[in-house]
Amino acid sequence: MDFTKTTEQDSHYNQLEKKSILALLTTINTEDQGVPKAVKKAIPQIENLILKTVEQLQSGGRLFYIGAGTSGRLGILDASECPPTFGVPHDIVVGLIAGGDSAIRKAVEFAEDDSIQGWKDLQAYNITANDIVVGIAASGTTPYVVGALKACQMQKIPTGCITCNAESPLTKVSDYPIEVVVGPEVVTGSSRMKAGTSQKLVLNMITTTAMIQLGHIKGNKMVDMQLSNDKLVIRGVKMLMNELQIKEVEAKAMLLKHQSVRAAINAYENGN
Repeated sequence: MDFTKTTEQDSHYNQLEKKSILALLTTINTEDQGVPKAVKKAIPQIENLILKTVEQLQSGGRLFYIGAGTSGRLGILDASECPPTFGVPHDIVVGLIAGGDSAIRKAVEFAEDDSIQGWKDLQAYNITANDIVVGIAASGTTPYVVGALKACQMQKIPTGCITCNAESPLTKVSDYPIEVVVGPEVVTGSSRMKAGTSQKLVLNMITTTAMIQLGHIKGNKMVDMQLSNDKLVIRGVKMLMNELQIKEVEAKAMLLKHQSVRAAINAYENGN
């Protein structure tokens, strides 16, 4: 299919090497300011994907992100932050990247060009129609991602995508597509910039909103967070002090006993 890749169009700026540091920073910042506006236009699409994601998770399914390069890394980042933030198991939100885990740090040559491997990677998780798979690709043409979603559709597995080109091949194999068209990059084709920023914003919206809908936030607090360091223990103590109107010593003792803000609140309210 012939379509225009705005992510590959020539930059609006030229002779970058001759610009001062201040001029470059100003240029990048000016372009970045358009990203949240582009995301705003996609909110109806984002809502549709989240509605389906919540439905799948409520039914015991999982959310899979699949991508290559920057897009794959962003999916893995978002997935990896769900357990500590929302207290969910590590296999509820899963991030996959072309080339495997080694590609997180170092690019694996031509891994993204394999149109079959993405589906193979998903099959390793015994994926079913209870799950939902979101392909992330700024270009909307990455074979690893497009091939995976196409296979998912053939197996009646719900699909979504986050792309930065309109009417891309990836959109065509997505039941719930999200298109955030941010335009050409300052450095032509460097989609880790505005495109990557837009993808990160959308990923934040997907998991944060879904987890709130699933009951993992109380008020505006991360009551299900994992107490994995001193900072989070201190935050948890403050949550208990504010929520239950108790002293710090009692709050800390309760938190250490129950190892969860939510569990401590429930125990207190039940007189335990």
